[in-house]
Amino acid sequence: MNTLEQQIIVLEKEIPGGWNFSYILKAGRSLRLTDIEGGANASTLFYNQKDLSERYNMADTLKAQFTSYLTKGHALFSDMGRVLVSIIDDTCGWHDALTACSTPKSVNEKFGEKNYQNHRNSYYRNGFTSLVTEVSKYGMSVRDMHSMVNFFTRVDVDNEGGVLYTNQSKPGAYIDIQAEMDTLIILNTCPHPLDPSTDYSPKPIKITVWESNCLPKDNPCYHLREENKRGFINTANYIK
Repeated sequence: MNTLEQQIIVLEKEIPGGWNFSYILKAGRSLRLTDIEGGANASTLFYNQKDLSERYNMADTLKAQFTSYLTKGHALFSDMGRVLVSIIDDTCGWHDALTACSTPKSVNEKFGEKNYQNHRNSYYRNGFTSLVTEVSKYGMSVRDMHSMVNFFTRVDVDNEGGVLYTNQSKPGAYIDIQAEMDTLIILNTCPHPLDPSTDYSPKPIKITVWESNCLPKDNPCYHLREENKRGFINTANYIK
């Protein structure tokens, strides 16, 4: 596998806490998300860049790989049975694929209201509005929102079906996501809605893009399950 240290970096930038970001990750390139300070959360959406009506499907992704969370070796399937991206490395170990992002209501109830008109860039942002703002740059709207992945956040489910928040991400933890087709990635760094902290202090992440070109034979996601192999084959046939 071609690791980041062996490659020329295409893009590197820091995304402040509470901000939104988007990037078209070309097939064969990888995106590394790094939790700079620890305790970050990155609510993320994935779309087929050539046909935005095709997007990440949480249900198929989890049931095909018999998992309730995402980490190294897991592929993210679209609603067409193709692999959008694959997780080729991960030092965090557990990323939430079950819950959603914060909303204006959840932020106001937890932190109080702090709007732009009175506080300018120090206002309290929420994940939902941030994501809608970012998808609108590509001609989409609230109707194009879908299930998301909350990177760097762990969420467990107890025997009674209750959802338990655990953010175990440490400073410097990272996840490497390789695009298997040209993929539009939309994310924000607002706090997770289940984060119990009453202090609005979203954490920054670092974005790094490089030419990874991890082939299926070297990709742990390809070898995880037969369903994954079929997903990779479907993707290869699509992009020919």
